[in-house]
Amino acid sequence: MTKNLLLIFTRNPELGKAKTRLAKTVGDETALEIYKFLLKKTNEISSKVNADKAVYYSVKVRKNDIWDASIYQKHLQKGEDLGIRMLNAFKHGFDEGYKKIIIIGSDLYDLTPNHIEQAFSYLDSNDVVIGPAKDGGYYLLGLTKLHEQIFKNKDWGTSSVRKDTLKDLKENTIHLLEELNDIDVFEDIKDHKAFQHFLK
Repeated sequence: MTKNLLLIFTRNPELGKAKTRLAKTVGDETALEIYKFLLKKTNEISSKVNADKAVYYSVKVRKNDIWDASIYQKHLQKGEDLGIRMLNAFKHGFDEGYKKIIIIGSDLYDLTPNHIEQAFSYLDSNDVVIGPAKDGGYYLLGLTKLHEQIFKNKDWGTSSVRKDTLKDLKENTIHLLEELNDIDVFEDIKDHKAFQHFLK
């Protein structure tokens, strides 16, 4: 066991349930293909990071999928909203004895292993590391201890999330990484080279 843990939150890739906002423009089938493509990319990025890794599934833990059980611990997300599910995942990691824990989602094409490695190293001298997303949320959150308040009373999926989170953390030292863009809606992919073959 290393002292660092990378949590990856994923949705089970099911037709009609993946990337629903994107699906309004490209249709359910294409949205699902794009999400599988993003999952693969997240798998590729995370496998290069030097840390223990845990995948948290939204609906059901899958045995034989792209997440190799010899590399990734596998868990089910627990809680009534995204905040509580993240809180429970962090809590489990700290209870297991990890000193630095980072969470990422699985819808970020531009994330690199370097972003994650850097975030772990910034946690040596900061309480919190945040990767700001262009939509006002965040694509990465790193902690050295549990801050329960940041997971509560948030309008998840809205542009106020990061601002409200930073307000909760004003007593703490925070490092902000570079801003990146989540893939949520058609505008996020229409001019992105990596997604053009889905749009033909």
